[in-house]
Amino acid sequence: MLGFLLALAIAFVASLLGALVPVAGAPVFAILIGAIVASVWKLDARFRPGAAFAGKQLLQASIVLLGAHLSLREIASGGLATLPVMLVSFVVVLAVAYVLGARLGLDRDLRRLLGIGTAICGGSAIAALSSVIDADASDVSYALGTVFLFNVVAVLVFPPLGHLMQLGQHAFGVWAGTAINDTSSVVAAGFAYGPDAGSTAVIVKLTRTTLIVPIVVFYAVRRAAGGSWLATMPWFILWFLGAALLNSLGLIPAPVQRPLQQLALFSIVVALAGVGLGTDVERIRSAGWRPLALGAVLWAVIALVSLAMLGYRPWS
Repeated sequence: MLGFLLALAIAFVASLLGALVPVAGAPVFAILIGAIVASVWKLDARFRPGAAFAGKQLLQASIVLLGAHLSLREIASGGLATLPVMLVSFVVVLAVAYVLGARLGLDRDLRRLLGIGTAICGGSAIAALSSVIDADASDVSYALGTVFLFNVVAVLVFPPLGHLMQLGQHAFGVWAGTAINDTSSVVAAGFAYGPDAGSTAVIVKLTRTTLIVPIVVFYAVRRAAGGSWLATMPWFILWFLGAALLNSLGLIPAPVQRPLQQLALFSIVVALAGVGLGTDVERIRSAGWRPLALGAVLWAVIALVSLAMLGYRPWS
């Protein structure tokens, strides 16, 4: 409970700062302030459960609330339209992870974890894959630390880069949803850019997250791991679709939709404060330079490939 109250307090401060500096936005301030607090003040056991609840369950609930002002048609069209961008980015990132990771002397499991974590959805994909390939704990720790570091970098640099390149709300949402790893960072960067960019980013990200299913099932079958992947599946996606279905059927009154959206947006800020409070600085420090080097290259590759697939040529 104390951790949740701390996240709530950070969210209020982040909202005030976001109003003063709208280019950054409350989501970015929330995750940054939370990370700073976690790095200078090691939270004791009383704070961790509440912060973890905010960073995971509340974030998922916030995304479900966002579905209440979307329709299934919007979600289907947005997801299907961006599927080629996601699939091409996915294939290129995995190929680079395999080849460059081997050149850097990284073992096969670590290359897989970094590739899948970058190409699909960060920590969730790493956790799901590690459960079925029986990855070494140090590999999982390195991968999580590396991916989290570049999630933070993405939250800071994507919105300014989007403005510099004059990307529209939809284009930035597709770019963020495709090229940023964890859902929390996608949400932070998307809504920092604008509400339409945030909604688009969430749709693209959730579509991308479903790629966990075939990938993890493939490795589970190869390893005869049975149904161990079920525990790590992001089932909240079904609730998100359920909320969109209710809205599509006209069962959510129009006067209620605006308050629900505002509640969802503030809940996201609280959740991102919880994510920041969960920052493990030691894990990032322990990663070493080679996983970080591969993570940096993969992060740049997915950002550039998705931009190219969107028709933008930053090098031209």
